[in-house]
Amino acid sequence: MSDINSVIPEHLRGPFPTRGNRFSRWVGRVGMRVLGGWRVEGELPQTRQAIIPVAPHTSNWDFFVGVFVKLALGMKLSFLGKHTIFRFPVRGLLIWLGGIPLNRGSAQGVVAQMIEEFKQRDELMLALSPEGTRKKVDEWKKGFLHMAKATGVPVVPIALDFSRKVMEIRPPMLITGDIDEELLRVKAEVAHAVGKKPQNA
Repeated sequence: MSDINSVIPEHLRGPFPTRGNRFSRWVGRVGMRVLGGWRVEGELPQTRQAIIPVAPHTSNWDFFVGVFVKLALGMKLSFLGKHTIFRFPVRGLLIWLGGIPLNRGSAQGVVAQMIEEFKQRDELMLALSPEGTRKKVDEWKKGFLHMAKATGVPVVPIALDFSRKVMEIRPPMLITGDIDEELLRVKAEVAHAVGKKPQNA
């Protein structure tokens, strides 16, 4: 087992969940070239569950880069969405794309709902933007860290660096300590990345 996988809990070890085929991977590679010659650095961890914060998030272009990288690598990712958008005729498509409907008005709370999702699913790779907005923020949202600490699921930070046209997969980490200190540890993994609009980062 490689060093980067040494932190993965035994019960979560296994191949990184994949989706797609040769054609979809080809589309992803072409898209990465069209957007300026993007490449991927780093290694996908051998885990069936993970929380994947992608930062910095400064532009709508981040989404398109992410989609093409996802296709090129065949990554099976999920994302959070307000439950009201998961309705006919797009519900089926959103679910197929990996969407997880959340009721933000629920007394259970988003973090508690996601903890339950991780308990119920054998595979779940949750990608999210910890900043929560394209605008400059002083602090990230900490919900993903609470999810990771409560479930024991590793966090795999991804740095979206427009200065080098690189999407960098950072080593997985387990969240076990004080949330504020753990947040600094995660942010340090992507601090070198420059966003599309660095004034917003």
